[in-house]
Amino acid sequence: MVSDDALFGPEAADYARYRPGLPDAAVRLLAATQHGVPDPVLLDLGTGTGQVPRALLPVLHRLVHIDLVDVNESMLEAARAALEPVNSVCTVDVFTGAAHTFTPAAPGRAPTLITCSRSFHWMSRPQVLSMAGRVAAPHAVVAIMGDGSLWTHQADWTAALRELIQSYLGEDRRAGTRGTYAGPGRSYEDDLADSAFSEVTEHAFPVARTWKSEDVLGYLRTTSFARPALFAGRHSAFEAAALRLLQEHARGGVLKEDAVFTVLLARRPGGDA
Repeated sequence: MVSDDALFGPEAADYARYRPGLPDAAVRLLAATQHGVPDPVLLDLGTGTGQVPRALLPVLHRLVHIDLVDVNESMLEAARAALEPVNSVCTVDVFTGAAHTFTPAAPGRAPTLITCSRSFHWMSRPQVLSMAGRVAAPHAVVAIMGDGSLWTHQADWTAALRELIQSYLGEDRRAGTRGTYAGPGRSYEDDLADSAFSEVTEHAFPVARTWKSEDVLGYLRTTSFARPALFAGRHSAFEAAALRLLQEHARGGVLKEDAVFTVLLARRPGGDA
């Protein structure tokens, strides 16, 4: 686990600008889990630049407190700044560190909704769920969410882009500050089945995205498999080659991605459905 700004710190601004947001239907689903909860409290793990709370606040006006957790101080600074306008109606705390080490800053703020979007694979998952079991309200909902990446997406243009990345960085998918990505050893559903939050429902939301070539380059700078530091001085050459490739594949100036955003909602047995 990377515990400082070495991985994504320099790309925090690009992360906020180029990472796709949450589908509206997924946001409404998360908000619906808090119906009947008088004072909802959100714990967002691996918050990055705060995409989840920024998406939830306009539809879940009753949020009284948000805890933002990330290993990356630059990301947390961006998230805190984005949420600054809500401080008069919703308090915000930040916790810098691995998700499984989180402890609430003040008593009486047991989270009623714990979210983890596109980041669970980076975490010590059983330990994270154990922590959630300790700090969460009795009827809390845990939401594990994600939709893969342009590395895993299957399309002609993403396959060509993946091959270009591999021509610079090697066949294996790079991850972290060094090393390669092997993928989770077991499914998130199995992780949840062995946790306090063993009642799980899956919700899948198809998402059709269009990308401009330049925005794909911005997105790649935020990934663990194509971030600039991996290219050892050849990043400018890579981006020039990638831009030519993307422009050749674009139709009408855009590249299409058909993704599926999956939300696993987990509760303690007997929790409200």
